[in-house]
Amino acid sequence: MPRKIIFIHQNLPGQFKHLLRHCAGNPDYQVMVVGEKRRVLVNFPNLPPSVGFHVYDIEDIPADRVPAELRSTANAMRRGRAVALCLENIKQGGFVPDVIYGHPGWGELLHVRDVFPRARVVNYCEFYFNRNGQDLDFDPEFALPEHDYFRVRTDNMTQLVSLVEADICISPTRWQKSRYPASLQARIEVIHDGIDLSRVKPDPRARIKLPGGEATLGRETPVITYVARNLEPYRGFHRFMRAVPDLLRAVPDAHVVIVGGDEVSYGTRRPDGRTYREAMLDELGDRIDLSRVHFLGRIPYNAYLSVLQVSRVHVYLSYPFVLSWSFLEAMAAGAIVVGSRTEPVAEVIQDGVNGHLVDFFSNDELVETIRKACVEGTQEAIRKASMTTVARDFDLHTCLARQLERMFQGVDVLERPLVDA
Repeated sequence: MPRKIIFIHQNLPGQFKHLLRHCAGNPDYQVMVVGEKRRVLVNFPNLPPSVGFHVYDIEDIPADRVPAELRSTANAMRRGRAVALCLENIKQGGFVPDVIYGHPGWGELLHVRDVFPRARVVNYCEFYFNRNGQDLDFDPEFALPEHDYFRVRTDNMTQLVSLVEADICISPTRWQKSRYPASLQARIEVIHDGIDLSRVKPDPRARIKLPGGEATLGRETPVITYVARNLEPYRGFHRFMRAVPDLLRAVPDAHVVIVGGDEVSYGTRRPDGRTYREAMLDELGDRIDLSRVHFLGRIPYNAYLSVLQVSRVHVYLSYPFVLSWSFLEAMAAGAIVVGSRTEPVAEVIQDGVNGHLVDFFSNDELVETIRKACVEGTQEAIRKASMTTVARDFDLHTCLARQLERMFQGVDVLERPLVDA
């Protein structure tokens, strides 16, 4: 009999991308998912026939109707109730899950025990808010007003309720686990989501087409890449852009390729209404040569992979925050990664061994490190060590097997081998 699982995530598939695909394509599992309607419709234009979709439609409470320090908590409570109604519909349809695996960060797991008290509940522990030692107090240029720090406690409230009710929690990195209260860490397993090394790998034939013409770039050119979901301070976009004029002088034949949108994934929008890209271009003015700096915006996944495959040096700057898949995928694709010396990055990069680490705030160190890394023939050992690190610690099939083992521990025993994801 197939094991039954419900995935819950407001932005499906989210971090469950590989795991959901694996379970949906495996007869050993029967899968239901719960997510926010507008996001599901965007992320799944073609719904997998083997998956049962249940969606909720919700609007956030207007800012003037609830105190600022309670707004995210109030919205999380509403999401929890909306998900509970979806779960009731699933239950009425006769589906009783063995496992419920969800992200607790938006309140969606608040009531899973109320509907399915006997299911094994697994929480994906992505991030726990703390006032000190991570994103909120890291960058003085974008410091929060003092009163905003009070909301840190309340932003964790609904997640804490979900964590207390969970049977087990999974966090993708040791540093992300370490941000949770010490009393809960014993219940958190460190298992990464996994990198698909059958797709993410070097390709010496890869080329990328530049905007506005037929020009292309390949591995014969020193290509310096920067990737983020959105171009914003949390991923060091402002620090990288300020280094670009010096970088173009230091590496005269280099091209800089930047991938990412103009929205805000983390932190706050600029009060003047400009995007962070517009603000940096205004600040730099004619000091930046836009014939050698290429903004690609958001691009399809295959085009993104080509960017990583032509990259000689990939720059990954980040606040002490959630570690990006793009960082690990750049390593797997054969780029030399120059990363910020912040805890999540330093968990993976050993400086001078499988990449390079620099001070997030040091323009000179960033430029000089990238310059040295652009020199062909001097970085091959680092490149190989980088790919070995990802294959050893983040291989998708190994990560999937570990996730499934822990998720279903005590439920039943896997009788069939894993199929390709």
